[in-house]
Amino acid sequence: MSSLAYDRDEESWRVEQDRLLQSLRPVPRISVQAFCETEAVAKPIARAGEDRRMAKTHLKVSMGGIPGAITFYQTAATPNLIILETRAEPTELIALLKELADVCDPSSKVVVIGHHNDVWLYRELIRAGISEYLVAPVSMTDIVGVIAGIFIDPQAAPVGRSIAFVGAKGGVGSSTLAHNLAWAMSSLFEGEVVVADLDLPFGTANINFDQDPAQGIAEAVFAPERIDEVYLDRLLAQCAERLSLLAAPSTLDRVYDFDAEAFAQIIDIAQRTAPMVVLDVPHLWTSWARTTLTRADDIVITATPELANLRNTKNLVDALKRLRPNDDPPRLIINQANVPKRPEISAEDFAEPLGIAPLAVVPFDPQLFGRAANNGRMLGEMDRNHPVAQTINELAHVLTGRREIKPKRKSGLSSLLGRLKK
Repeated sequence: MSSLAYDRDEESWRVEQDRLLQSLRPVPRISVQAFCETEAVAKPIARAGEDRRMAKTHLKVSMGGIPGAITFYQTAATPNLIILETRAEPTELIALLKELADVCDPSSKVVVIGHHNDVWLYRELIRAGISEYLVAPVSMTDIVGVIAGIFIDPQAAPVGRSIAFVGAKGGVGSSTLAHNLAWAMSSLFEGEVVVADLDLPFGTANINFDQDPAQGIAEAVFAPERIDEVYLDRLLAQCAERLSLLAAPSTLDRVYDFDAEAFAQIIDIAQRTAPMVVLDVPHLWTSWARTTLTRADDIVITATPELANLRNTKNLVDALKRLRPNDDPPRLIINQANVPKRPEISAEDFAEPLGIAPLAVVPFDPQLFGRAANNGRMLGEMDRNHPVAQTINELAHVLTGRREIKPKRKSGLSSLLGRLKK
């Protein structure tokens, strides 16, 4: 096989792995312990523990294989799931598992990763109550998929996709784009969309959608014990035929200090009620904002073409790549471009140090945006044929996976970030 063909096969495999990973639902709160014999298996299991879909899962990786597990569980309680790597021959493996059963809780699930592709062995293991048998080598996606397959009900309703919008600075138009894109998604496609305004003191979704609901997201976040699908439905304000809003109170009568998990349950339930959930995340770096961005299915960063935005965007992209090592990097939209007489960084020069090309460059149009904001209307409602409204529609297709944009990359200057360090 030529190197070119090999590269194509490897790329196809990676694309398929990414597709499978993106389709997996979050794993519930369980404990998992793995006992491995080789680093080649231990590493993808450890990577699986870092994946955002495993955020609620406590996973620990040890070496020693099945003998190590037998010794360990003689004095320790067994977790919800035990993952065992073994190079033992089939008959020896069966004997070792019988020995392990004597020290394990019967309710614990067991996954075996072996080095023998043997149909008889697979049947014997399943007959013995083993949840799954994998043949090494295994990938991180294999591990997450197996765990999800064991602990997630296959009959459960599908979970909606979440897209988190955040600005590189305040005032760059992230909320405006989030609201308009949510409206476009609900208008263009046959599916419900929920917008959650997470900026409780200063949120603008209620103004942009011309809504004044008596209740909203504050009632949910301050009374998490009451949250279920029925209660959430009572809190949603109907903005359009297929668009609902969890509005922020936008008042300063209390402080809004939350822990890292404050919005997690609300978002989980919202994703069970709608195929698309748009999260309007304020320009903050708190524990809850970081957790919300880390666990979102997609992230869109909005920035304006100037140096402080470039620095902040670079910091966000780098941080989110570390927090989401198994996901695609955040998306980028450059907003408020081509302001008259304002020196700007070109889109090519802005994108080069980030390593990501912008999905779109939205021009500065104060008339269109100002009229829409002051009237509580979306851009498409003000002028559906306007180029900006058409760009919003194109972005809605891309962010829902209905279309791809492959912008051309040009070589440019790479010294801009260097100026920030001086």
